[in-house]
Amino acid sequence: METFTDIINSKQLTLVDFFATWCGPCKMMHPVLEQLKDELGESIRIIKLDVDKNEALSMQYRIQSVPTLLLFRNGEVVWRQSGAMRLNDLKVLIAQYK
Repeated sequence: METFTDIINSKQLTLVDFFATWCGPCKMMHPVLEQLKDELGESIRIIKLDVDKNEALSMQYRIQSVPTLLLFRNGEVVWRQSGAMRLNDLKVLIAQYK
């Protein structure tokens, strides 16, 4: 089984959604991320991490609000933002890192 470290250390662009099940904006992001994956396919990996179940990782990346999105390449955070985003805004942003 792949670990979080294995996933983010890959050369593939990886978007990590730190979310909480009780968070309204997080629930709004779910269909946006699903559509993003459908449109971008294998060019990006998208994973969701529940902050309540992954407290150590949430602390390591200093997650203070949810949703917080982090974009990784080769283990490095190349972009980070808290709050919900629109699909088109995410697509434009990700295109800058391809």
